[in-house]
Amino acid sequence: MPADENTTVAELRRLVADFVRLREWEQFHDPKNLAMAIATEAAELMEHFRWVPNSASHELMQDTHARDAAAEELADVLAFLLAFANSCGIDLSDALRAKMAKNAIKYPADEYKGRY
Repeated sequence: MPADENTTVAELRRLVADFVRLREWEQFHDPKNLAMAIATEAAELMEHFRWVPNSASHELMQDTHARDAAAEELADVLAFLLAFANSCGIDLSDALRAKMAKNAIKYPADEYKGRY
């Protein structure tokens, strides 16, 4: 069974693209709709933590049911993120590398280590 260690971003993009294509959903996958879908699914992930103190959030994720529910919402976020990248022709690896390089300049480790 594929795992993060041996699954490429390209494989995941194809998985989502095939799912979308078989349902002829490309017509609905414009940048606005996909951005809203990402935000909606992220909000559904946040719902699992509503009213949970920060200190208890790690404990919550030790509960199998709660962890599975969070994983399902996280998968929804990822699916729409990949669909957005597919629809707009964004290379996620390049985008992440570029953003992390900007973040390294904006938040130097020697200044931000252990604080935010």
